[in-house]
Amino acid sequence: MSSSKAPDDPDTLEFEATVERGGTDVVLSETYFYPEGGGQPADRGTLGGHTVLDVRTDDGAVVHVVDEPLDAGSTVSGIVDADFRRYCARSHTASHALYGAGRRLFDDLGYGGFGIDEQKVRVDFATPIDDAALVELERLVNRCVWESRAVDWERLPREAALARDDVAFNAKTEDELAGETVRIVEIDGWDAAACGGTHVSNTREIGPVTVLGRSNPGEGMTRVEFSVDPVGIDRRAVEKRAVLDAARTLGTGVGGIADAVGRIQAERDELRDDRDDLRQKLLEQRVAEIVDDAFERGDLRWAAGVVEADANALSDAVRDRPGEVDVLVLAAPDGSLAVGAESADAGDVVDELTERFGGGGGGSPDVAQAGGLDADGSAVVAFLRE
Repeated sequence: MSSSKAPDDPDTLEFEATVERGGTDVVLSETYFYPEGGGQPADRGTLGGHTVLDVRTDDGAVVHVVDEPLDAGSTVSGIVDADFRRYCARSHTASHALYGAGRRLFDDLGYGGFGIDEQKVRVDFATPIDDAALVELERLVNRCVWESRAVDWERLPREAALARDDVAFNAKTEDELAGETVRIVEIDGWDAAACGGTHVSNTREIGPVTVLGRSNPGEGMTRVEFSVDPVGIDRRAVEKRAVLDAARTLGTGVGGIADAVGRIQAERDELRDDRDDLRQKLLEQRVAEIVDDAFERGDLRWAAGVVEADANALSDAVRDRPGEVDVLVLAAPDGSLAVGAESADAGDVVDELTERFGGGGGGSPDVAQAGGLDADGSAVVAFLRE
């Protein structure tokens, strides 16, 4: 039994080996299949002509799960899926380049692991990252790619590795920390990390890196997702098209979009304030008309009418009820209302109206509200005037 040779020799994709443990969970005398671990998925391919369904580490042995059993003692050929291996190696190396970019942006940068899936890669940072930093991360990681920096790996004694201040460690994901030696992967002059995965030998092999976005996975982490495959290229095209369309619509260049949007937002806010002022004046005018048409109900003077306003505006209007009426009821067409009262209990009025028209509500003796009535405001006003 032996560990995988894939991390130290990622370019060997075909090999022969002896089956030491047969069946569908196969252990070989040696293997170049990478077992799932540390955020990198297992290699794909064939073993003895059979499809490899999974590769995992079990009690120190690399176990190859195949779709048909293999006989112990037989010699088999292993073929690693070259496209998927290369995708994983590019993605894994890109994650190191991204972390190295983060080191250049942040004074205190923690690492919380990473993961590769079919179309994107995630790296978790133990530091807040805003949109400006996200853009700068993408710029720096692509600069690292463009500079064609060498990528090397070696195994160091554990104590020697731990003594290096420039090496990034993550005890949650790096099984290498438990052994006598630690495998260090280093991008020349850019980043060094304890890592057991497969990598390319030069950053130029990574290709363009597109940052897709950021999120908060919890535990004080910021998750950055990126792509090194056509998903990222397609995303860039979509974003470029959207930016050019926005610039054209705004009548400016790409560099002037932010200023143009800022001006539009300021104009919108001003118009919104003007609108709210007009709505308030219309509401006050409407309330005055309703009060002018007050009526007697029991021993009290009431005023009731229909107004176009939301629940908050209704509540404010009845709270500022004119002194010449004892009870003011303002009902909206959507089945909500508010009651302001003096010499009466506003909550009792709401109870009377909800008993008659359904819905529910409540409040204080001075101001109460209701909603969900099975009638429009005009029906409520007509009932009160009966």
